[in-house]
Amino acid sequence: MKKIFSLFVAFFVFVAVSYAQKGVMKFAQETHDFGKIEQGKPVTHVFEFKNTGSDPVIINDAQASCGCTKPSFSREPIMPGKSGSISATFNAAAPGQFTKTVTVTSNAAASQAVLYLKGEVVSQKEAQAAADAKKKSTKTSR
Repeated sequence: MKKIFSLFVAFFVFVAVSYAQKGVMKFAQETHDFGKIEQGKPVTHVFEFKNTGSDPVIINDAQASCGCTKPSFSREPIMPGKSGSISATFNAAAPGQFTKTVTVTSNAAASQAVLYLKGEVVSQKEAQAAADAKKKSTKTSR
């Protein structure tokens, strides 16, 4: 009976320790809004994260919600306290509002993280007008 109890306690401690030692992906932001972007011009955003856990984080995969978005990431382990990134490029082919997701799978404590890209694809003329308006508002707010 003592052996069974000892084995149970040893197993419990092993499981508790293995769960406690995980990498943690802490993203600076999980959603990026491109605003108005020009039709026919791909745009890219880099999602930065930091490993705030105690074990290295290894990204296994990054899957986009559609073929118009292409994620890329480093296959190197991200050591505790270090930073990593996931880049997502959206091909702005069709006009209109969009929201796309990139699902990141890793060995972190939360094995999946979902990143969001959103914005509006507009004509070249509308994109230029939006960029000009943004420049004006930036100059006047200084």
